[in-house]
Parts: sequence; structure tokens; C-alpha cells
Amino acid sequence: MSELVQFSLGNRLKIKGNMQTIGVIGCGSVGQVLTRIFAHNGLDVIFLDMSEERIKEIFVSLEEQLDDVIAHWGITPSEKKLIMSRIKGTSKMYDLKPCDLIIETISSRQRGTLLEMRQDLFRQVEGIIKEDAIISSDLSTLMISDLAKVLKNPNRAIGLHFIEPINKTNIVEVVKGIKTTDEVYEKVVRFLRMINRKAILVNESPGNISTRMLIPLINEACEILMEGVASVSDIDETMKETTGYVYGPFEIADRIGLDKILKYMDNIYQEFGDKKYKASPIIKRLVRANYIGVQVKKGFYTYRTGGKPVGNTISCAIIK
Repeated sequence: MSELVQFSLGNRLKIKGNMQTIGVIGCGSVGQVLTRIFAHNGLDVIFLDMSEERIKEIFVSLEEQLDDVIAHWGITPSEKKLIMSRIKGTSKMYDLKPCDLIIETISSRQRGTLLEMRQDLFRQVEGIIKEDAIISSDLSTLMISDLAKVLKNPNRAIGLHFIEPINKTNIVEVVKGIKTTDEVYEKVVRFLRMINRKAILVNESPGNISTRMLIPLINEACEILMEGVASVSDIDETMKETTGYVYGPFEIADRIGLDKILKYMDNIYQEFGDKKYKASPIIKRLVRANYIGVQVKKGFYTYRTGGKPVGNTISCAIIK
């Protein structure tokens, strides 16, 4: 073997106990951001999606996202190649076998928590992966214990909620289930350090911290808009200037997706029955019209390619 091969950068030293390969189930908008973050931080990623055609679309999307980062001087073309070399896509569950950590990030426009679908995925994954691999879900309104109860070894299940905007938020809500072990929690904390994120330990509760705080904020912003107090952009600008938020309530709703926001509101309202979580009529109307945010270039704002808002789609009432 030549010296060049012996010292190849591709042959990374694998440290026992550290996570090296991450599996992402469902590579929609959230799954793609996570895939990029993991690969950017030196981890191998295997993402699972529905079909080979869909996998090709995801790779095109990942390439475009990285090109945008290059255009803003975030990485070099060489770094892009290295990141993409760490990513593998598959439509076969068995290909997740080498993974040290599985993160379920499936998304659907169906109402509810998709509990049975997620439980079925957990069962299938457990039958394939290594005994010491960790199974998790990027959950916001679902409890990890409800998913873990279908596992033969529920001790290795844990919730991980990556908060929007994922690429700018440096904390992750880590939710221990009833049977999650301290060892699994510590492994996840070390993993999050590897990708430059801080773990915030959360006791199981639908909505965790961030979603429960966000939903009333968005609802109140809608109330202010309906009362004709101020416009969409002025409400957002006021909140950003006075709180230091990266995005205002309408901007973050568009970025998450108003269909997702509506699901979060329905799920949390069903759990707690408090009207502050009940979906605003504005949210419902926009979702019915398929104005669901950045994804379709229309939500509270209209968007150019690349996600830059160019104007409001809703005007407040004019008070005379």
C-alpha cells in the first residue's frame, strides 16, 4: 500500500464510542438541513426516503443549498465536494444498518401526530440496526415514550427537537422518555457537541419549551393583525427589534410551514384545551388556500427563489 493511501484523508480514524454514521428517515426540508449539518461536521449520513426518483431530487436540492452557502462565502467548492461525499441516499431500510443514531424526521400534511406511522417505523428500524444504536425522533408535539413503547428495548429511544431556524439555533431540546437510560442521554449530548450544538434537557410534555412558547406568539400576532393594529411586516419588525429574534412571528411561521404550525396548534390544543393554543382563523384560511410559506413561495409573505420575502399577502383592516 502506498504512503498516499495509508495517509488518505478519506480513511478517518474511528474513535470507539463516538458516533460516526447518522441515519435520517424522511429527507424533507428539516431532514435536508440536518443532513447538511451532520456532513459538514465530519459525520457520514445515510438518508432514507420513498423512491430513487425522490432521492435524486433531494441530492439536487442539497447541491443547490450548498451552492447558495458558497455564494455567501460560507464554504468553498472543495468543502462542498467533501460534504456531499459523506452523504448517501437510499430507499431501502436495510441500508440504515451501520448507523449509530437514527433520527426520524418524516413530514406529512395529514392532521394529527401520525403516531401509528412513526411507531411502525421504530419497529422496522429496531429490527435492522445495531443493539447499541440510538433511535430518536425530531418531535415537537409528540412524546417519545409513546413511540418507544413499541420497541423491544425502549431504553435506547430519545427525543431530539432541532429548533427552527435549525442552521442558526445552537440549542437542541433533548427529551428523555420514561425508560431512556442516562447512557443514551450522555451519548446524545456528546453527539450534539460534535455538531456544535448544546443539549437542553426537557421533561416530556407536548410542545417541549420552544413550540409551546411559539404557538401563542403566532396566535397573538394574528390577533393584532385581525384587529388592524399593524401590518404583517411591521409586527415582525417590531418583534425582531425589541426581542432580538432572528425572525418575527409571521416569518418563522412561513419558514416552518403554516401546515405544520396548524398541526402543532391542533395537537397542543387537544392536549391542554387552552384557547391560547387554538389555531387562528387566519392560519386556517392560508392553509386551505395552500399558502403554507416559503416552501410554495406564498404564506404571510410572497417569496423569491431563495426564500427572500418581497411583500405581504394579507393586509390588516383599515381603521378610519
